[in-house]
Amino acid sequence: QVQLVESGGGLVQPGGSLRLSCTASESILRFNVMAWDRQAPGKQRELVAAITNGDITNYADSVKGRFTISRDNAKNTVYLQMNSLKPEDTAVYYCKADYFPRREAYWGQGTQVTVSS
Repeated sequence: QVQLVESGGGLVQPGGSLRLSCTASESILRFNVMAWDRQAPGKQRELVAAITNGDITNYADSVKGRFTISRDNAKNTVYLQMNSLKPEDTAVYYCKADYFPRREAYWGQGTQVTVSS
């Protein structure tokens, strides 16, 4: 099956930056959409950012102007660059791959991001 592996999470101070990586076991061009979701304690899981195989991006209002999603097709990797981090960004971040024709979705194991002084 398809495997997604996230990395780059950790502890960072408010105002700091962090870059998350998601590497897939096969070409990410096979997926219609690659995305990052997050779930904070006591909160619903939400979409953070998404990018299509045509390089169209979408962001949650709460992260616009601070986060950037990008991809490196040669490395089968999607990135989430997070700048100007706030305590409310604290969550487990999950990588997701969608293949619409087969109604398939794949998830990584998640990586913890903690923003605190």
